[in-house]
Amino acid sequence: MAAASARQPLPDEAPHILVVDDDRRLRDLLGRFLGDNGYRITTAASAAEADTRLTSFVFDAIVLDIMMPGENGFDFAKRFRSDSAIPILMLTARADSKDRINGLELGVDDYLAKPFEPRELLLRLGNILKRTIVVDTAQSATRPDFVRFGPFVYGLARGDLHKGEEMIRLTEREREILTALAERAGEVVPREQLAAQGSAANDRTVDVQMNRLRRKVERDPADPLYLQTVRGVGYRLVTDRA
Repeated sequence: MAAASARQPLPDEAPHILVVDDDRRLRDLLGRFLGDNGYRITTAASAAEADTRLTSFVFDAIVLDIMMPGENGFDFAKRFRSDSAIPILMLTARADSKDRINGLELGVDDYLAKPFEPRELLLRLGNILKRTIVVDTAQSATRPDFVRFGPFVYGLARGDLHKGEEMIRLTEREREILTALAERAGEVVPREQLAAQGSAANDRTVDVQMNRLRRKVERDPADPLYLQTVRGVGYRLVTDRA
């Protein structure tokens, strides 16, 4: 490719993509190519590194390689799908239809065999994001842009939680739960609905995640002011306007 001019800063709403591949050359190529086409890119060389990135950033989609040292792409996708609905585009050097079926059964949104044309990756990724945007738009037509509770402000569009100038790090599952509660601020959201929010988690998992979330926002997690339990039913978020 010809040398490109300095890249223009991306807008805040640019989709943020996590590229997970142990091939550094491919990570760099995808980072440059997708970055040149309007995407914000973060990379990871392994599933373990991807986990670290996911605790620090909000992503709109994941481009995931199958064959990696340590935890492979299939195992990562299976584990990740247990508590997140972020779209996954899976890459593989094997064109075996069994691999493709396996990935789709795990909840992967699309599948692309290596070697591939970068433009095809761009089109497939764009189609995944368009489908996600349609769903998000329908769900968010009547929801507020943000909610306030005590010193905290939670932005529903990107799932970011701030306390003044400080950004509070959330896991993807914590974001899903907090978003579900924020969309119905002041109302009781049943445990089973929170359990089904973007995953196949169970009620016990919801309780564990809620306890972790309380430790991040409550002065006294044992006596919560904002993330309140409604015994035998579920939880509610008490906001400044609720």
